[in-house]
Amino acid sequence: MRLFKTLARLPRTVWLIGLISLLNDSASEMLYPLIPLYLSAVLMAGPKALGLIEGVAEATASLLKLFSGVLMDRTRRAKPWIVVGYGLVGLGRPLIAFVTSWPWLMLIRFSDRVGKGLRTSPRDALLAAVVGPNQRGLAFGFHRAMDNAGAVVGPLVAWALLASDIPLKEIFLWSAVPASLCVILALCLKDEPGESFEHLPKFNWRDHRISSAMKRYLVVVGIFSLGNASNMFLLLRAGDLGIAQQDIPLLWAAVSVIPTLFSTPLAAWSDRIGRLRLLFAGYAAYGVVYIVLAYLGHGSLWLFALYALYGLFLAATEGVEKAMVADLADKAHQGTAFGWFNMITGLCLLPASIVFGWLYQDYSAEFAFVFSGVCALGSAVLMVFWWKTFNASLKPHQSQF
Repeated sequence: MRLFKTLARLPRTVWLIGLISLLNDSASEMLYPLIPLYLSAVLMAGPKALGLIEGVAEATASLLKLFSGVLMDRTRRAKPWIVVGYGLVGLGRPLIAFVTSWPWLMLIRFSDRVGKGLRTSPRDALLAAVVGPNQRGLAFGFHRAMDNAGAVVGPLVAWALLASDIPLKEIFLWSAVPASLCVILALCLKDEPGESFEHLPKFNWRDHRISSAMKRYLVVVGIFSLGNASNMFLLLRAGDLGIAQQDIPLLWAAVSVIPTLFSTPLAAWSDRIGRLRLLFAGYAAYGVVYIVLAYLGHGSLWLFALYALYGLFLAATEGVEKAMVADLADKAHQGTAFGWFNMITGLCLLPASIVFGWLYQDYSAEFAFVFSGVCALGSAVLMVFWWKTFNASLKPHQSQF
């Protein structure tokens, strides 16, 4: 009850961003579980094509996240980037209905990720700016909970439409409705008033304004991201292990319920016990899930337990990772710090998805899943190795491990 009262007192901007993310993810997740099916059944493409499409799309978004984050710091204006970003996404997704080959699908996913790249870092910096340090976990956790609520609604809508014999192409067109509402709500956002930082030094790739602890944190999340291939491979693996194609959206909706329920309380908990414990537990859980999935037998009921644990990983890490960035960066460079974080994690998704798809198709699913699991466990070990450096840069209430 206390948590709900605290949520109700969060700034209007936090709630608006949460609602925008709910609608955007509803549109996105209507389509997300269907893309592997669309690739294989309609466009006749396999895991390699899926890996290339997702890798190129995410790498594009990542470079733009740094660019938009730096500009956010200089102009102190987030709203234009957020509006344009969601607008591009809303225009691109319905066009999937008209593609006739996988390179065209890659082009549309490219435009979708351009929109994501433009909006993500300014949105995260705006979210960090409107709350105090002792509420960052709560705010980012609430944002991720709303985002994951959309990931529940979207697949359920997709499943209902498929059950009603609606063609795949028409489902892609329906995604335009929530996408339009996103843009309308984004227009209602207000930039946080504050000093402009146009006098900041010119950006350079050897950015000394980023602390040593922040750089090491980027190494940790970068190694983790090298194994964090597209979730679409989890859906592909579910089909391999006996889940019927029409039930895969339902499975993904069930997974998304878990972070919807637990992202906010777990991220708020990190405001009290520190971020590092939850991040360590989340990365370790990811490693266990992927390694066990590598060797799971066809039709095993353990599949559902593993996907539930994956949902807990999402709940424990998605909001906390970004709250950690805000903790390690000074106020004048929040946008740049989020830009670096989003760029590093996203760029690593290019080799992650391509390598995963190559291992999956040319060797075996076992090779691919073990590779990802080892990357996750390695990042968890490295986090422990550097915990003193992280603690030294955090405030006392944030630095427990």
